[in-house]
Amino acid sequence: MKVAIIGTVGVPANYGGFETLVENIVRQNRSDELEYSVYCSSKNYNERHWVYRGAKVVYIPLKANGIQSIFYDVFSVLHALRQADVLLVLGVSGCCILPFVRLLSRKRIIVNIDGLEHRRDKWNKWIRKFLKFSEALAVKYADAVIADNKGIQDYVREEYGKEAELIAYGGDHVLCDIADVEEQILEKYGLKNICYSFSLCRIEPENNVHVILEAFKASGKELFFVGNWNRSTYGKYLLEKYAGYGNIHLLSPIYDVKTLNVLRSHCSFYIHGHSAGGTNPSLVEAMFFGKPILAFDVIYNRETTEQKADYFSSAEMLGTLLQKPYSAFETNAGNMVEIAYRRCLLY
Repeated sequence: MKVAIIGTVGVPANYGGFETLVENIVRQNRSDELEYSVYCSSKNYNERHWVYRGAKVVYIPLKANGIQSIFYDVFSVLHALRQADVLLVLGVSGCCILPFVRLLSRKRIIVNIDGLEHRRDKWNKWIRKFLKFSEALAVKYADAVIADNKGIQDYVREEYGKEAELIAYGGDHVLCDIADVEEQILEKYGLKNICYSFSLCRIEPENNVHVILEAFKASGKELFFVGNWNRSTYGKYLLEKYAGYGNIHLLSPIYDVKTLNVLRSHCSFYIHGHSAGGTNPSLVEAMFFGKPILAFDVIYNRETTEQKADYFSSAEMLGTLLQKPYSAFETNAGNMVEIAYRRCLLY
């Protein structure tokens, strides 16, 4: 069976959660009955792999993000129709083409609708309307709809009267031996003998990066924050505004798992600001390290953490949490690692 994976920047993973998902799908493919093709944006890769971890790689000469993502996904779908048996579409931006696909073909279509893209702050009202329209078409014309969070599953049922399959992200792929690099990385980032919080995300308004940075500016506590600061006006503004604070360390994107694991293993808190997605892989991954998690207060984060983390919805609330004694979060930390391993075993 030939499966085309559409809707990501591509592989090797160097952007976000969907890319990490695809990386793991092709890496763990042990079946002689499944043949994957991954559609990638040639704009994001200087070095190209025509075969990656056993999967065929197809490059599209468009950006996979922003307005171009619509055309990128549409062209990917049309190309895949000629060679794939199943289309696995990640995200809804290109799903406006699905009614026409149904006229042309009976290929099986599976759509992971991601979060509620039309609610993201970065889009203007017209783009939001289009994304809502495209989401509706995705749900109507897909053979199966995947939700990565119960909050998204409930939304699909209530909004469209259709049952989505709930498949949450795992995070056990981050577990690896870091002993060979631990001292070196701690030295590199100056982390020895300091208490710090850690955060990791794409630098976008709906991830409430400004809220987190403002709270740490006021508290004076150490924060190491990994993100793509130079990719957007929002990120550049935050970088310029907060880089001068000695307790705030704004790091460029890190894709090396061992480096990230050292940073996660030695932090006091993991701060999670996502508010518009479903289950965020970065949150699931962080739960394996047994650290207290302070998460933005939305249903998706509460579902992932089973209501057992601590939550904030403003810089003031986060600041109040940071002032509490660390002993107040021991139960939080224990619950996070228990949930992570239990769900890992379930799936």
